Amino acid sequence: MNKRVYLLTIVSFVVGMVELIIGGILDLVAEDLNISLGKTGLLISVFSIVFALMGPILLSVTAGFERKKLTLLSLVVFLLGNIVAVFSASFSILMFARIISAASGSLLVVLCVTMASNIVKKEYRARAIGVVFMGISASLVLGVPIGLMLGNTFGWRAPFILIIVLTLLSMAGVYFFMEKILPKPAIPIKKQIQTLKDNRIFTAQLTSFLFLSGHLTLYGYLTPFLKSSLGLSGNWVSIVYLIFGFAAVAGGGLGGIASDRFGTRPTIIVSIVLFGVSMFVIPYTTFSFPLFIIIMVIWSMISWGITPAQQSYLIELAPETSDIQQSLNNSALHLGIALGSSVGAFVIDRGTVEMNATVGSLFIVLALATAVFSMTRDKKQITSSINHRAG
Repeated sequence: MNKRVYLLTIVSFVVGMVELIIGGILDLVAEDLNISLGKTGLLISVFSIVFALMGPILLSVTAGFERKKLTLLSLVVFLLGNIVAVFSASFSILMFARIISAASGSLLVVLCVTMASNIVKKEYRARAIGVVFMGISASLVLGVPIGLMLGNTFGWRAPFILIIVLTLLSMAGVYFFMEKILPKPAIPIKKQIQTLKDNRIFTAQLTSFLFLSGHLTLYGYLTPFLKSSLGLSGNWVSIVYLIFGFAAVAGGGLGGIASDRFGTRPTIIVSIVLFGVSMFVIPYTTFSFPLFIIIMVIWSMISWGITPAQQSYLIELAPETSDIQQSLNNSALHLGIALGSSVGAFVIDRGTVEMNATVGSLFIVLALATAVFSMTRDKKQITSSINHRAG
């Protein structure tokens, strides 16, 4: 496989890391800018909404641009957004910086995926796309602990300085090692959305959305949960996040193995059930730190362990539109992050952070329902829908 795919994976990792890198330092930002913790959580929600919606739109608008030049331009805008974040003196300026980073970052991720598929042979295309998505997944998992360690040591602006440095290195890599890539006709947004008319596909995408919504309801506010429920200091919080990150990455690999061995459907159902139960009981394990760590590891492993099975299931449902489904699934995941972090902020402002796990578990129950619905629909529905679109 073309080694430049790994360069694009690095770019996607840097971009993805910005989304949740602020998650572990929300309390530091809230204290410095003199705002509530719930309001600070909107920095995640708004970023995720913009990220989810702007990718397909910007890709259509910039369809005629040469890909290498467009990638470099997007990286420049992404760089400026993070520079503004470093020098933000108010919540509104920081929010503006996050919106700039989200819009440019969403286009960069789509560009990385499309460029990766263009620079490899056809037989390596799916693998190349998968490698790029691994960068995104790893960034979402590791962004919080990295941001937390830097934030606690050097202040909440330090993680954004790291992003600036990594962005500059990414720009150099793209400039020197990527070749010019002519644009290809973009798939119209209308056509992408039309694939959701099939109930099996729509509810499968809805499962991803609800699953991430439930996850972020607690995970987005794990730092205040750890400090208030377990009384952990900054260093111990960092250690917990590192354990979570490594477990999640390992879970992604194990999820792929389970999906291949047992099938996508059983893996998805079992994962959702175990995930929901583990997250629900987390507040009741805080009396014993070792027990809490064990349950948290299960929760974290499944948080990304379900992803390979879910993506494979979408390909099984609609192999002829698999690229569209992967793009829509990426949007569904980020919209789920946005909703979950918003709901988590609402719960904290009107209750306690311990309630976030219970509320998040309700989303997981809904995710289980939509997954079962998708898997029990008549296959004739999808066949007739495909034939109708083809005609």
